[in-house]
Amino acid sequence: MSTLALTLAHEQRRSTRRLLVLLAGSVALFASLVLDVATGPALLAPLKVLQALIGGEVDRATAVIVHSIRLPVALMALVVGAALGLSGAIMQTVLNNPLASSYTLGISAGAGFGAALVIVLGTALPMPETLAMPLAAFLFAGLACGAVLLIGSVKGGGADAFVLAGIALLFLFQALLSLLQYLASPEALQQIVFWLFGSLYKATWSKLTTVAITLGGSFPLLLRDAWALTALRLSDERARSLGVNVPALRLRALAMVSVLTGAAVAFVGTIGFIGLIAPHISRFLVGEDHRFLLPGSALAGALLLSAASVAGKLISPGALIPIGIVTATLGVPFFLLLILRSKTRYW
Repeated sequence: MSTLALTLAHEQRRSTRRLLVLLAGSVALFASLVLDVATGPALLAPLKVLQALIGGEVDRATAVIVHSIRLPVALMALVVGAALGLSGAIMQTVLNNPLASSYTLGISAGAGFGAALVIVLGTALPMPETLAMPLAAFLFAGLACGAVLLIGSVKGGGADAFVLAGIALLFLFQALLSLLQYLASPEALQQIVFWLFGSLYKATWSKLTTVAITLGGSFPLLLRDAWALTALRLSDERARSLGVNVPALRLRALAMVSVLTGAAVAFVGTIGFIGLIAPHISRFLVGEDHRFLLPGSALAGALLLSAASVAGKLISPGALIPIGIVTATLGVPFFLLLILRSKTRYW
């Protein structure tokens, strides 16, 4: 057998293994969804939940709990986790930095500032707070991402310039947020703190549809650039030698990050570590080929947030622990374990 044939056969085996990993992740994700719906103040048998999900015959109380109360929350965990995981993978690639995510580079902080501003202004706004808050979160996430793009482009469009701009904006929005908290009334301050912790329990079918459409529309556009992103991962110079317009690719990718982060943060608050950890898990399992890394990051993000939702309900049954606290508490040790147990250098 020729060298070319051996190489092609090896690549085929690698692709098959990666597809099997994604398939296993999808099965685990469905199992986590069932567990998330089954857990809560009224524990349900997973088999009964499965029957309700596939349209089987269940009693009316179970059907109401599953379809009207818990399913929107559980599905919101999946789409928000997928959006955060996907945006984290894109940011780490285009900025060539393993610590890049919408949370660490100020985009989530910008969204949090927008939401806090709406809470402080309250009745002075010309629209209901329930509508103004996600709009402001989306707007300021876009402004933060736009500022990163502008500052980074002015400094030559290099990855380092974008990272430094993002860190500067993170501190800026955190300072502005602290100012709002200082000026806020006690009632507004309580709302701001709860929103910043992140919570899935305000999920509704309409909010879920908005995030799902945003994710579903962004994903094919990102997959279209998968080979260019893989080339960019090698270096800017190699990507240019392969015909990739690096500045244009960076601009498109960060615009997608802004859309995904704004949609995710607007309805559930700021949730950290998912966008940081999920791409590393995916990279560890399927490698740097972005045809597999992007769906893998989305799957890992969805699975992590869904598992965090289940863990939060099991840790304190009957209490509403903000999901942001759970992801931070469980995410940091898991991230450190992932780094320490890794036998290979995958960044």
